[in-house]
Amino acid sequence: MGRVIAVASGKGGVGKTTLVSNLSASLARYGQSVIAVDANITTSNLGIHLGVSLFPVTLHDILDGVADVNDALFHHEHGFRIVPGDISIRKLKSFNKRTVGNTLYKLSDKADFVLIDTAAGLGKEATEFIRAADELITVTNPNLPAVTDALKLNAIAKSHDTVPIGVIINRIMNHPSEMPAHEISDFLSLPILGKIPEDKTVHKSVAAKTPVIAYAPKSPAAQHMRSIAAYLIGEEFIPRRSLGHTFFGWMK
Repeated sequence: MGRVIAVASGKGGVGKTTLVSNLSASLARYGQSVIAVDANITTSNLGIHLGVSLFPVTLHDILDGVADVNDALFHHEHGFRIVPGDISIRKLKSFNKRTVGNTLYKLSDKADFVLIDTAAGLGKEATEFIRAADELITVTNPNLPAVTDALKLNAIAKSHDTVPIGVIINRIMNHPSEMPAHEISDFLSLPILGKIPEDKTVHKSVAAKTPVIAYAPKSPAAQHMRSIAAYLIGEEFIPRRSLGHTFFGWMK
């Protein structure tokens, strides 16, 4: 049975979907079998990020009971499989704990990792998938409102016996108003899995519909995402420091 990990955030806009697509591609490069699940029921975006938005069978069909998980597994060119969401505005006929749990259980038998791109926030869409997952990765930006929402998210996970394994701090700009990593770790009582700097290359990769680890593998964001993937399988990857980053760090 593979690890079923919900990747979640307390608020939108923190870069969660980008992380899921890049962690999936990174783990696949390490030889892991990975299934990425677009569980953002209302606003499915994972397929769009990966360059394939129109799928004949989606997670919605599985949860509605009109399709099997095998029908909705699609191979991506970067070595992992994806269970897409429906980008239309149609509603699910049924969406409950049992159907979500059964779906994830079936998927866990088919991969080393099942990474769930949950809906942002603390609503039913997110909490049902967090409840059904084994583990939780919390994604936040380094500002107090985002971190406060992340604290609520972890409380929900623990109440459903889902284990929070750590936090990823994304889109770090090194602004004086940002919370330091050690304060975020203390506030959430979680280890830091990774610290990803704000990187304009990520925006370009999303526009190109390609994970940044393939679009620009030497970029700071790609290096740090690869480091997180290595951590998840018990390996070590030390991100390269760009020449500009090293220079300005020395100046400081």
